[in-house]
Amino acid sequence: MILPDFIDHCLAKKGVEETTPFGPDVLVYKVCGKVFALTAPDEVPSRVNLKCDPDRALELRDEYEAIIPGYHMNKKHWNTVYLDETVPSELVRELTDHSYELVVKSLKKSDREKLS
Repeated sequence: MILPDFIDHCLAKKGVEETTPFGPDVLVYKVCGKVFALTAPDEVPSRVNLKCDPDRALELRDEYEAIIPGYHMNKKHWNTVYLDETVPSELVRELTDHSYELVVKSLKKSDREKLS
């Protein structure tokens, strides 16, 4: 997957906004004000940080060299995924969806209802 496709996938999700709270070098994707994905668009190779179930995060890190503990994030709950074509695009989409869903599940009921 290439970075523009990742960005499009994030922005296609309901209630998502792209923000730059850390400056213009980091794009942060939020749902109802909560972060579910980050990327530094000028870095090569591109990489994205995604929230992940802790057990699954460990499994993915064992299976793919391009998936490592979350860079500058809580390493138990976040993975960094390099978009270097060694991780299938479909898996990157699935992991992005998983991250979004984890964050949505943690939202207040009223915020979850707004997304329905």
